[in-house]
Amino acid sequence: MKSHSGAKKRFRFTATGKAKRKFSHKNHILTKKNADRVRRLRGTTVVSEPDQVRIDALLPHGRK
Repeated sequence: MKSHSGAKKRFRFTATGKAKRKFSHKNHILTKKNADRVRRLRGTTVVSEPDQVRIDALLPHGRK
């Protein structure tokens, strides 16, 4: 089964198999967003459990 090309670019997996994602709203028009808000959007976070099920369907070879 093929992996979803868009999902491959957006998600990475932790060692335990959970999907990580970036925060949204961090790509452009950053001048009107205050520094505290932009700082909170740094880094990655683990996706929610319902979304994890959807990502497993899109990336069948990603999770162990």
